[in-house]
Amino acid sequence: MKTLRDAVYGLAVADALGVPVEFSDRGTFHVTDMTGYGTYYQPPGTWSDDTSMTLATCFSIKRKKGVDPSDIMECFRAWKTEGKFTADGVMFDIGWTTSQAISQGFGLTDISSNGNGSLMRIIPLAFVPGITDEEVRQVSALTHGHEISKEACVIYINIAKRLLAGMDVMEAVRASVNDSAGEVFERLPGIHELPEEEIKSSGYVVDTLEAAIWALATTKSYEECALKAVNLGKDTDTVGAVAGALAGILYGYEGIPDKWIEILRNKELIEECLY
Repeated sequence: MKTLRDAVYGLAVADALGVPVEFSDRGTFHVTDMTGYGTYYQPPGTWSDDTSMTLATCFSIKRKKGVDPSDIMECFRAWKTEGKFTADGVMFDIGWTTSQAISQGFGLTDISSNGNGSLMRIIPLAFVPGITDEEVRQVSALTHGHEISKEACVIYINIAKRLLAGMDVMEAVRASVNDSAGEVFERLPGIHELPEEEIKSSGYVVDTLEAAIWALATTKSYEECALKAVNLGKDTDTVGAVAGALAGILYGYEGIPDKWIEILRNKELIEECLY
């Protein structure tokens, strides 16, 4: 049986793989293993805001025994202002929209606020029994309240739930997109057939979701998926994290290379936040 642990470690490892090369153009680098320093000059195995906000969400769900948006926001605030839920007590990466939302206490809803900051942290909700699409939207809206961001999160969580139920990747994608009315996601059902040059890996939430699903659907192992996602370039840590969480569900914790788990930092905190 697949658990939250599979997804969170899948997310954190791929996040850490992507951190050193974030913002790099595709083709200017090639990640083959866990490295460090680079963009943020962090030691190997350091994860970023993707994992931190995921752990904050996990911690709140564990503490409240369910989804409490106001408490999740409190955990986000502790991360931003106190360095909680980080690899070493220091918050070194935060998106502008996320930062603004935490500061003002509610998410941004304008069309330009459709970065991937809610998608990257939403995976724990797939493991909450009876979670509804509306609850997923509410948790997205803590930072990203536009309909595109909220719908991306709903599709992603529904894909995750279907993978947990044993469904094939693209079958799960098609079923989840069919449940949605958003035309902006129309490429997803055939995303696995597109060549790499048609896959964008920017911070735009639709690009990130497409890139992550593409990496998952065109590979046969956790390692292959995570590396393919990261090597797309640009928003490497988040595309890696979103793909890695689903790959963790698909292949399990045991499918993640031991050498990457060993290098991953502050696993004690990860274990503490799991439920």
